[in-house]
Amino acid sequence: MLKRWFLGKRVIAALLFCFVLLLYRQACRSQIQTRSGHPTDEDAYESLLHQHERQYLQQTTNLTRLISQLKAELQERSRQLQRSAVIFPLEHEEQNQSELEEFMRKQLRRAGKIFTGEPLPNEFAVLPFETFTLRQVYQLETGLTRLPVESPLRQDRKNEMNGALEAALHLLNEPQLRDSQQRRIYSPQHFYEGILRTERDKGTLYDLTFRENGVPNFRRLVFFRPFAPLMKVKEELMDASQILINIIVPLADTVESFRQFMQHFSDVCIRQDGRTHLTVVFFGHEKTNEVKGILDAVSRRMKYRNLTLIHLNEAFSRGRGLQVGARAWKRSNVLLFFCDVNVRFGAEFLNSCRMNAEAGKKVFYPVMFSLYNPEIIYGQHIPSAQDQLVIRKDFGFWKDVDYGMTCQYRSDFINTGGFDVSAKGRATEDVHLYRKFLHSNLMVVRAPSRHLFHLWHPTVCHAHLSSEALKLCLQTKALNEASHSQLGQMIFHQEIDNHLHKYNQHNIKS
Repeated sequence: MLKRWFLGKRVIAALLFCFVLLLYRQACRSQIQTRSGHPTDEDAYESLLHQHERQYLQQTTNLTRLISQLKAELQERSRQLQRSAVIFPLEHEEQNQSELEEFMRKQLRRAGKIFTGEPLPNEFAVLPFETFTLRQVYQLETGLTRLPVESPLRQDRKNEMNGALEAALHLLNEPQLRDSQQRRIYSPQHFYEGILRTERDKGTLYDLTFRENGVPNFRRLVFFRPFAPLMKVKEELMDASQILINIIVPLADTVESFRQFMQHFSDVCIRQDGRTHLTVVFFGHEKTNEVKGILDAVSRRMKYRNLTLIHLNEAFSRGRGLQVGARAWKRSNVLLFFCDVNVRFGAEFLNSCRMNAEAGKKVFYPVMFSLYNPEIIYGQHIPSAQDQLVIRKDFGFWKDVDYGMTCQYRSDFINTGGFDVSAKGRATEDVHLYRKFLHSNLMVVRAPSRHLFHLWHPTVCHAHLSSEALKLCLQTKALNEASHSQLGQMIFHQEIDNHLHKYNQHNIKS
């Protein structure tokens, strides 16, 4: 009995153990299924990293392929530029490099020649400069527009000049080792003026001048663009305060014109500039006292002593007068300005004269703006002479066939032989002197001047002239009177009036 009871207890315990074991196995199986169905955060993060890595690798591959394409295009473009700039076959890389270096050395040698004059056959071979400011270009080759001044500037020309101006300002404002705290900072407002010209076989020369307000010194930078990147070839500080200009004026019997010229001289040369000397060479004897009285009055009123009057009792000859006036100066080498009583200029022109002439190196032949007959231009309401000094197409023209106005040092004038007053033929003594400089090794700077004007005055064509000389005189007279359009209106004024009369009647009827 007792034995049977113990056996029953064992069976029950075994059944309980089996039940517990069954429950444990079922719980473990459920946990394993749960893990396999829902991954942990660590697994998800690792999977995301692998995904981003694959994306970055793909982007890197795409960028590498794009860079290779751009490099190939850049190399092809470089080969095209080299073929266009240097007509050389591209066979071997080392040979191409040496040929390109030789080309650049050749261009640099050409840049060194821009400061030296080259002998030219005649006045027609001169390539003139163009004068420009920040907003305007004064040009001789006017083309179809026939405009003596270009304003506003074409975009391509504006970009070209701005490039040179920015390069100059960058160099002027570039910090130096010995700079002080009071160092000047230059801006476009300090740009005074510039001249430029392009020679087809060399490149473009830029001569830029900067000046601070109230300071007599100028900063001058010269750039040369040899159909390649811009290169600075010269920089200098010009002390214009020490450069005296001897203005030489030959004079005949035009005393009233001389009186007006002296009023202009007093304002510009004495009040504004203050670094000039006036030499007047007077021909004749009838009005000598009157001329002397005008000079004495200016000397007393302005307390000005830099005046010289030379009297020649002979027939008027402009070349002879300028020759005598230049040789009469016995002091140090002086800058000469050959002028006439019918010429007006500003103080800015005197500075241009100082900047563009250099003893033993270059002479300045400015082109003046010649004004038309004011009675034709303005009619009955003629403004003052000062208000007429405006550069416009309908007011005048660049007198590029005149070589009388020039700035040159006395030493250069004497060394070249001066005027040939015995020269005969159609060319004047001014042209002969100009040709002498062209045939020399001096550089001739020929550029329009925005502050140099020729006032209109009557042109007298004498009856004793030959037929050819009379024809040339009449052509000059017509050229100086008015523009082509204005002369046409004068010739055809009757037809214009008849047309206007019919037009007005037609409007009344309608």
